[in-house]
Amino acid sequence: MANHMLSLKALADISSFSTCVVSSAIERFDVRLRNTGFADSRIRCIFPELPPLAGFAVTARIRSSAPPMEGGGYYERTDWWDHVLSIPGPRVAVIEDVDDPPGLGAFIGEIHANILRALGCVAVITNGAVRDIPQVRETGLQMFAGNVSVSHAYAHVFDFGGVVHLGQLRINPGDLLHGDLHGVNRIPIAVADRIPAVAREIVEKRRKLTEFCRSESFNRAALQAAVREAE
Repeated sequence: MANHMLSLKALADISSFSTCVVSSAIERFDVRLRNTGFADSRIRCIFPELPPLAGFAVTARIRSSAPPMEGGGYYERTDWWDHVLSIPGPRVAVIEDVDDPPGLGAFIGEIHANILRALGCVAVITNGAVRDIPQVRETGLQMFAGNVSVSHAYAHVFDFGGVVHLGQLRINPGDLLHGDLHGVNRIPIAVADRIPAVAREIVEKRRKLTEFCRSESFNRAALQAAVREAE
């Protein structure tokens, strides 16, 4: 499980930047390959108008296309709430739908969105379906999902507190996640407290480059040097 020594101020600082800027900042530390550490386009942001967020992963696996063989149905499997509360907040619920294909029924709708908000979650990420979009939007819970569905079908939790996989991303309980309209990043805890400073530097360099491109003094001869400085 991840180290939760990261301060709330550092989390707030990270949340002030887009996932694109934070992704570029992570690259500076050379702690992972550049084609890893983020969810692919199968996981899309449901509320792109909401600001970026950061939180620690709480995990579960669900099925929805067939009734549960044990452990209760849609509202009965509540023991995973203890797992949710075992991870320091803010929390991000990460729910892997293991059906093939995933997303027949939605586990997260109006009721579970309100439950997750009450349990300190700021977002839910799933490769499956969500529903009750207007009602969930009112809660302020951000959602990243593979699709939307009219029904919860047989949606039920059959496992929680383990590793989950969605959108090419492997997520462990306690992993630090960052999301916005572009998608979801996993932030390496080892460099998380240094991310804001690097992100600010990147934003400032981008600002200078874009101002140069839009200025009357723009010229092709200086462009290469300006781009090199920004990178």
